[in-house]
Amino acid sequence: MAENESARGAASGEPLVRVEGLRKSFGSLEVLKGINFEVNRGEVVTIIGASGSGKSTLLRCINLLETPDSGHVWFHGEDLANSRANVNKLRESIGMVFQTFNLFNNKNVLDNCTLAPVMLHKCDKAEAERRARENLAAVGLADFVDAPSTSLSGGQKQRVAIARALCMQPDLMLFDEPTSALDPEIVGEVLNVMRDLASGGMTMVVVTHEMDFAKNVSDKVVFMDKGVIAEEGDPKQLFTNPRQPRARAFLSRYLEDVGVE
Repeated sequence: MAENESARGAASGEPLVRVEGLRKSFGSLEVLKGINFEVNRGEVVTIIGASGSGKSTLLRCINLLETPDSGHVWFHGEDLANSRANVNKLRESIGMVFQTFNLFNNKNVLDNCTLAPVMLHKCDKAEAERRARENLAAVGLADFVDAPSTSLSGGQKQRVAIARALCMQPDLMLFDEPTSALDPEIVGEVLNVMRDLASGGMTMVVVTHEMDFAKNVSDKVVFMDKGVIAEEGDPKQLFTNPRQPRARAFLSRYLEDVGVE
């Protein structure tokens, strides 16, 4: 997208992401049933809900890892569902962190972080390495630059995955349950990195079961149930006084853990 288009979008105050009427089915199973929501620049939005409610499918539709059956996903003011949209170019501005790291096991930490920026001609190798070292330091892995990726713990691998996404200098970061594959004792090190990103103003959409993160870091929480957004709003309101019975039932098991009275 041309820089002046992005500048106009920022100046107009339009959302960075706008989803309208999004539907997605797998065979006869309708997973998303007409989703509408927005993400503003600098906002942290968490998506919560029971397994099978459509959270991860929604996230994957935002950057077209899954193709919606109908509806629209606007990013930087451009409809990704439009056949004329340069989806690959727009996707370069969207970082994605998965549950299971997806590192290249035959490469070391530095090479994992520099491969995409160099291959996609975002920068030359020297600049890619400079960015990679900077981002690895930011996630606490400055001393692991030359380490084989197979030698890392799960928490370290996920932090490398975050650094790798940041090396593309994204405008938006998507996190698909980034701590679900981690041992409980190392979940905190990944969440701390995500908190730092939020504090730095990174726009983030996070699918998570970490209710403390959702309550205390989010600007907005979206509760999904059976393929629809059943409720969304301010975290404190949603966690203390959810309006919908399904949201109350889902959150009741977490209220004691997050300190809600």
